[in-house]
Amino acid sequence: MKTNFLYGLGMAIAGLVIALLLNVLGFHANAEKLPTGQMIGMVLGIIVTIGGLILAIRARREDTPVHEEFGYGRALGAGTLTALVSSFFGSLFNVLYMTVINPGLQDIIVEGEIAKMEERGMTSAQIEQAEGMVRMMTGPVASGIMGFIMAFIVSFIICLIISAFLKRPAVDELPPAMAS
Repeated sequence: MKTNFLYGLGMAIAGLVIALLLNVLGFHANAEKLPTGQMIGMVLGIIVTIGGLILAIRARREDTPVHEEFGYGRALGAGTLTALVSSFFGSLFNVLYMTVINPGLQDIIVEGEIAKMEERGMTSAQIEQAEGMVRMMTGPVASGIMGFIMAFIVSFIICLIISAFLKRPAVDELPPAMAS
């Protein structure tokens, strides 16, 4: 459990660092740059997730004695627990980021969504009506909840794949050097 917690927390901190870097580089400063920043953040986030889950599952596998099997289920369990911790802290960090570090981010997101609606030819009355829903869905709490759910689903799918490669059968006999 400690291993899963540490790796999950590390993955969430890496996600926060990515968000801070994107903010410093200006990708969260206006609606025109935001889609590029979101794409960069998503790609880097997936890389961090894959790397973090591989490291966490391998660490749990190393903690398991060689005479015990570390099968697909145990690998998946270790990865899933790490993903749960990472998703939880990542969503908390997202709420912190949107409320304390960059409180204007929601307005930038809404501005970008309104621009997309205008491009689709929506009337100003339709845009005004949709803006309330957009604001509700892009608020810090809603973003945190949706972020937690989506991050966990994506991480779990990655765990399903990684676990197939990181399982290990039990060793029946210990080598002579380890037996003594």
